[in-house]
Amino acid sequence: MMFSCFNRRGRRAERARSFAVLSACGAPATALLFCALAGSFSLAAYAQQPRTAKDGVYTDAQAKRGQTLYTDRCAQCHGATLGGDIAPPLVGDDFIGDWNTQTLADLVDKIKNTMPADDPGKLTERQSADIVAYILQVGKFPTGRAELPSDAAALKLITLPAPATPSRPASAVAGAPSFPAFGSVNDVMGGILFPSSNIIFDVQTKDPAKKVTGASTSDSSLTDRFADVYQGWMLVDIAAVALVESAPMLLTPGRRCENGKPVPVDRPDWIKFTQGLVEAGRTAYKASQSRNQDAVIEATNEVAESCLNCHRAYRDRRNIARCEVQ
Repeated sequence: MMFSCFNRRGRRAERARSFAVLSACGAPATALLFCALAGSFSLAAYAQQPRTAKDGVYTDAQAKRGQTLYTDRCAQCHGATLGGDIAPPLVGDDFIGDWNTQTLADLVDKIKNTMPADDPGKLTERQSADIVAYILQVGKFPTGRAELPSDAAALKLITLPAPATPSRPASAVAGAPSFPAFGSVNDVMGGILFPSSNIIFDVQTKDPAKKVTGASTSDSSLTDRFADVYQGWMLVDIAAVALVESAPMLLTPGRRCENGKPVPVDRPDWIKFTQGLVEAGRTAYKASQSRNQDAVIEATNEVAESCLNCHRAYRDRRNIARCEVQ
């Protein structure tokens, strides 16, 4: 019995010593594991917070990959130093001013969907994010511990900071000639807004990605012969821009309606309808830049609604007396 009791006590003591040794040895490992897990959790939480490029959102290795891609696919147009050549610069206050109201998701999408201009759609999301990392590096933004993600949801939380020197809207130059209204509202509609809107509406039934070959017969019109100069998604881009840029023509003082009466440029609803057309054009442009047919089809609803709002108030026969437009 005494031997048995001693033996049990001995085994308990041995186990206790073993546990103590394991605990002592495992404490640093446990601490390291805890720190590693805490670090990964903190990185994940950090990545889910709104940030700017000043917070270190890419790595040096990623920027080096992006440099290789940029040299091969982008430098020919944007310049070896990103300072611009036949295409705009990708560094400096003008570039930041153009993009700081959007997210890096928009910039990555722009590269992935539309660049290079002569061979778009070949870069992956990861490659596009790498190019953006290189752009940030050349722009003197700091590196960080994690790579710039290619995931759209994460990229939407990252923006460029405001430029050091905010760009100012161009103001009228003293002595510059003024250009009074020449055509009527109907002329602007028929020459610019109507055909441009129809190009956007055509996306409902025609995929812009499918190329069209211009006719080359001797009796074909110039429109037919040069149908492939501006086509596909570029044509949709241009049509959307035309809506944005030409809508303010409807507010030009002195412009007249088809019946010779002045355009009601001072009426709040006319101004509101014009602003609505500008916003619809911007929506259509952003959708076109995504190179997604369904996105443009969705945008056509806003374009159609912006036209209809004005037509109901100013074009319909029952409103002629109120509007003094027809």
